[in-house]
Amino acid sequence: MPIQTLAEGWDYRTKASVFSELGGAGVTEWQPVVIPHDAMLHETRRDDLAHGATSGHFPGGAYQYRRTLFVPAEDEGALLTLVFEGVYRNAAVFVNGTLAGQRPSGYAEFSVRIDPYVTFGADNEIVVECRNGKDARWYSGAGIYRPVHLVTQSRMRIAHTHVRTTHLGEAEAVVEVATLVRNDGIRTARGRVSLRMSFSGTAVSELDTPVTVLPGEQMMVRQRVFLSDPVVWSAETPHLYDVSVELEREGEGVVDDRQTRFGVRTIQVDPRHGLRVNGKTVKLRGACVHHDNGVLGAATFASAEERRVRLLKAAGFNAIRSSHNPLSRAMLDACDRLGMYVMDEAFDTWTVSKTDEDYSYEFPEWWERDVESMVAKDINHPSVIFYSIGNEIPENGTPFGAVQSRKIAEHIRTLDPTRLVTNGINGFVATLDDVIAAMRVQAPSDDQASGGVNTMMAQLGDYVGLIAVSEPVTVRTEESQAVLDVAGMNYSQARYELDRDRFPERITVGTESFPTAIDEIWALVEADARVIGDFTWTGWDYIGEAGIGGIDYVEDLKNSQQSVARDYPWLLAYCGDIDIIGHRRPASFYREIVFGLRTDPYIAVQRPQHHGKTVAFATPWAWTDSVSSWTWTGFENQPVHVEVYGRGDEVALLLDGEEIGRQPIGVTKAFRADFETVYRSGTLEAVSYLGGAEVGRYALHAGGTPRRLDAEVDSGADDLSFVMLALTDGRGTVITGEDQSIAVRLEGPAVLQGFGSANPKTEESFVTDRHTTFDGRALAVVRRTGRGAITLTAEAEQGAQIEVIL
Repeated sequence: MPIQTLAEGWDYRTKASVFSELGGAGVTEWQPVVIPHDAMLHETRRDDLAHGATSGHFPGGAYQYRRTLFVPAEDEGALLTLVFEGVYRNAAVFVNGTLAGQRPSGYAEFSVRIDPYVTFGADNEIVVECRNGKDARWYSGAGIYRPVHLVTQSRMRIAHTHVRTTHLGEAEAVVEVATLVRNDGIRTARGRVSLRMSFSGTAVSELDTPVTVLPGEQMMVRQRVFLSDPVVWSAETPHLYDVSVELEREGEGVVDDRQTRFGVRTIQVDPRHGLRVNGKTVKLRGACVHHDNGVLGAATFASAEERRVRLLKAAGFNAIRSSHNPLSRAMLDACDRLGMYVMDEAFDTWTVSKTDEDYSYEFPEWWERDVESMVAKDINHPSVIFYSIGNEIPENGTPFGAVQSRKIAEHIRTLDPTRLVTNGINGFVATLDDVIAAMRVQAPSDDQASGGVNTMMAQLGDYVGLIAVSEPVTVRTEESQAVLDVAGMNYSQARYELDRDRFPERITVGTESFPTAIDEIWALVEADARVIGDFTWTGWDYIGEAGIGGIDYVEDLKNSQQSVARDYPWLLAYCGDIDIIGHRRPASFYREIVFGLRTDPYIAVQRPQHHGKTVAFATPWAWTDSVSSWTWTGFENQPVHVEVYGRGDEVALLLDGEEIGRQPIGVTKAFRADFETVYRSGTLEAVSYLGGAEVGRYALHAGGTPRRLDAEVDSGADDLSFVMLALTDGRGTVITGEDQSIAVRLEGPAVLQGFGSANPKTEESFVTDRHTTFDGRALAVVRRTGRGAITLTAEAEQGAQIEVIL
């Protein structure tokens, strides 16, 4: 099956109608781009957008992409299909001016057959139109943000191949390869399906099966492979087999083929053992992730997706929940290779809208096809163990929502019965009609919902937990939960103990949780086999939902409004264990300690410029306003608050070897001790003890003046290089309190794909060659455009400079 990836040769512009073209009004120039491309990232952010915080104050727009496609004369008679991995949103595909296909969803992979519309032996014009607007609760991106492929097939072809493990014993496994062969010709076709399975380049099985397909029909060919001593796939042992399937037509030779990778593994759940992978109980240490790649916007590059998976796994996670749309092919490939369990999520809305122009209007007509698209994409990926059918769907609290839930779940099971079905149900949202009515009675003059459901949840605080265990939530969500293999619960850990008695057969997973509650949540997960894990909001910071993790101080506020929707120039959510450039934040190390994966303590210092201030509003998604640094120039001998995370029963805090304090661990919060001291330059060290014996230590060193730029390079397989730039004192200590503007210059065949920092509140752009560091760091992403040496030169405003050869 010839597949051509169409990355080069595209132009784009803001959308213009035929009448606009005639009059010349509002028409912009075509600009060359490489796919994947995020058009929204190039828009100018504005401070006057209604609900602008949802998108990070990026405006939406309508866009056109065009490309010339030469189709050889010898391809006449073949099936030609354009496969779009993702276009945001309301995509319409035109071939030589004729509409060939469309897709409302901005996240579903879709195909458009183009051979009826092309001229063979000539150039053809492909135009893709798309638009976004008030249709997402986060930064969506825009345009053709995932790869595009041209697939050429004969009339007798492979429609799809499904590989699954049907039996796994101690020393053997049975793998079934089901190949659907379709005949779109006018005559009966006879052929053979040849299968080759290999591991690490060595064949483990070769099979050959005849098949006859009548005109306009399709036939399933099932081939079973017996494996002795199979190597199994899990997050800890991500071993992959290669499968090659060839379709040979009688008299023509090989007419189609498929290559895929798969892992031998089984999954099951029960109340006694919880989740088992290959017969072994697993607890999910999960991270919710949005689809944007930070300074790259929504553009999906394989190396960026792999980098995120690698860094999340290094931080202690073993599972990812896509939020709230299906993951890219590239991220699934990375999860397969690196070992990461996946909960792939289909929808954020069903029929009840959450934004003015969202997918709820298309859902009734398109949900089945979009579910089919997700399953077809995921079906051979061993990393995918869950399909989630929704996130915080208001209908889940009604009988008719339960009907829809059952329809989606059963449709998935007919397509793929090998995986678990769940749903991120929020009891608060499912009974929001009752909640709003009660709040109006209690405070009819207050606009409690002005900041949306996130603000309501943040304002209600612990009351959300009380709502989760209330009888209305229990009753109204019972049927929707009963539809599922695993009950998914957002912010509902208060239900876990209640459900032991109320629903003893219910298996539960925390599909979304507050990061500050991980100590309490993980204790519940470890105590009950029926609670199989937790997914925090969120594993990686993201664009949009601006300020959801921010902290305000009374002394700094001009007004007393308490909302998670922050005004311009807020850009990022500012929550997540890892910031948008890939640097771990203090919450990440606390979580690692809670998980029992880290023995050494960790030091985080609250920013001294805010010491003594009164916190006006800190959302449940916010961590403390801290950073792991002991470099605070200008704050000598001033008070500072030090947090130490660790295991054991006490921790000692030392400055240059002299003990300045000793505190028990876990008095105010589990796995944490707090110290009030004054800042003095030197080496700050924490030593943790258990029963009087040292169990770990960790040190921070004060840096001096930022004298140089350091760089760490992480190069990917798809011509991207990630260059992490840091202001240091020349001895490797990053200077976090004296940020500087950095200019980047490239020489050689390369372009700057993205450049920025993790600053949540900035007017700077990710598409320029100058950006200011945040806590001493910035990330430049370079895309190679040809062969030859590439030199990146970065220069800080105070003169520090570095050259990096890529």
